[in-house]
Amino acid sequence: MTDKKTNNDNAATNNQAAGSKTTNKQGQSSAKAQAPQTSTQREAAKAEANKTASTVSSSAAPKATEAKTETNTTEKKATAKPATPPAEKKSGSKTGAIAIALVIALGAGLYYHGHQQGLAQEAQITALQQQIANITNQVQTSQKETIGQVDQSLQRTQVVIEQQDKSISSLQLALSEMEGRRPNDWLLAEADYLIKMAGRKLWLEHDVISSTTLLESADHRIAELNDPSLRNVRKAMSNDITSLKAVARIDRDGLVLRLTSLQEQVAILPLANAIIPEAEAVEENAVSTSVDDWQTNLKTSLKNFSEHFVTYRQRDGSVIPLLSPKQDFYLQENIKSKLETAIRSVYREQGEVYATSLTMAKEWAEQFYNLDDPATQSFINTLDQLAKENIEASYPDRLQSQPIISDLINERLRGKVKPLSSEENPA
Repeated sequence: MTDKKTNNDNAATNNQAAGSKTTNKQGQSSAKAQAPQTSTQREAAKAEANKTASTVSSSAAPKATEAKTETNTTEKKATAKPATPPAEKKSGSKTGAIAIALVIALGAGLYYHGHQQGLAQEAQITALQQQIANITNQVQTSQKETIGQVDQSLQRTQVVIEQQDKSISSLQLALSEMEGRRPNDWLLAEADYLIKMAGRKLWLEHDVISSTTLLESADHRIAELNDPSLRNVRKAMSNDITSLKAVARIDRDGLVLRLTSLQEQVAILPLANAIIPEAEAVEENAVSTSVDDWQTNLKTSLKNFSEHFVTYRQRDGSVIPLLSPKQDFYLQENIKSKLETAIRSVYREQGEVYATSLTMAKEWAEQFYNLDDPATQSFINTLDQLAKENIEASYPDRLQSQPIISDLINERLRGKVKPLSSEENPA
């Protein structure tokens, strides 16, 4: 027992010496001035040390626990020894000093540890920022490429959609033509076709007769429907038929046939002979019975004798010579060319060109063909009659019934097409 107490005293003495070295002078003076502590005061100091140590962060918890354990061990040793009051005073001072030193050490350690962690975190933040910048650049580049690909895809998709829309429209039109029709709708469609053909005949070929016949046929088709709603169409068709019947009728085929026959008649027309002016009257000189007129009689006798060989007569005026065979061929071809121009003018309704061509052909015929011949006279009279024919006519600019029946066809036959739903059935 004595040995144990001695060892405890030595240990307490050593601890007290170590504690006195670490304390400052003010701590030493305060420790000396304090009164001997009781067990209750020691317990309070112990609780205060524990409270101080508990405020330290979780990172210094193992060190605080170790210090607490060492303090408790020291206190136990001091308590276990039934020392004198001065020994207890020294033990409490040492314990407080140790606790303060530990707190300071722990604070310094925590500050250093926190500073190091802050530096490490700053380095990590810098590295992360650099990584974020790199990732942002990569994302922007990838985004641009993706947007370009998406635009191309959208363009291709738009083209495909437009093609599909056209296909859908054609399919809808086909469906509308096959389904939902009235039994007599084909008569209305046929009337529309006849009216369109009448317009083509009128404006392309200027065939008024055919156009009128087609319009009358279309009117009969609509009359067979017996539909009161088509009254406006029939009224417009009646106006068109009346306006076409008022157009001057031109027998173009008859005119062309007559001009063609004149072309064939040109080759048999007789040419005119040379036109010679009439000679002046010449007085006949008779031989007198007087001997004194022998000279005059001699001249008269010689002149009469010479007239049996050469006759000389004086004529005043220009002489139109005969045409050679080559010139006759050119004349015929020129007249035929003028007649051909007149034929083309009939179909083109060029009245001025038509009249000019026939007038020139008439002048050439009167100048170079025999006017006493009946064939020539008939040729010239026919040219006069044909030149007076009117080959121009005034046609209506449009048919009133055509837009009306077209709108009606669109309304009845194609207006029943319903747009397909673009949304899928959720069921």
